[in-house]
Amino acid sequence: MLDRWRAAARGAGAPDGPALARAGEDLLTRWREPHRRYHTVRHLTAVLDVVDAYAVLADQPDLVRLAAWCHDAIYDPRAAGDANERASADLAEALLTGLGAPVTAAAEVRRLVLLTAGHAVAAADRDGALLCDADLAVLADPPEEYDRYAAAVRQEYAHVPDRDFRQGRARVLESLLALPTLYRLPDLAPIWEHLARTNLTRELATLR
Repeated sequence: MLDRWRAAARGAGAPDGPALARAGEDLLTRWREPHRRYHTVRHLTAVLDVVDAYAVLADQPDLVRLAAWCHDAIYDPRAAGDANERASADLAEALLTGLGAPVTAAAEVRRLVLLTAGHAVAAADRDGALLCDADLAVLADPPEEYDRYAAAVRQEYAHVPDRDFRQGRARVLESLLALPTLYRLPDLAPIWEHLARTNLTRELATLR
């Protein structure tokens, strides 16, 4: 994993060295926090795998990879609204700037991370589309895999009473279903869209 981090950071213009390796280790430590059940290194790896598989569709794939590394770097299930995404975006920009990456690259990674709050992407934003499609890839998993994902999310919110969780989770699913499309990239949408909407609709029915 650290090799993937270093390669992406170097590709974005950050100089190699001990500081770069330490930054990757610090990020992995965040992804391994004990309160995480879904937002773990496994999720990070899955997102990176999709980005790598479809990197040719992006304008700046290394920046998309860095945004994947940072998009859930700060994850507190007790945080309100998009606080985690905003904090992760700020962390990404500060981290990359401190490592010597170009200011423009750091700002773009920050912008990409913020997109994962609502997954609403402009039509011409190929980098944003790839990141968000990769982040939502789990929604198109086979039903048994999707159910494991949903159960892991519930575990992350174990502190929330069941009724409140059902209401909050339902709002999240409804907002996803309200998107014009869950997947933007033409290579992915025809394969994943129906599967994802079927999973989301099925979970929403159980919550109600």
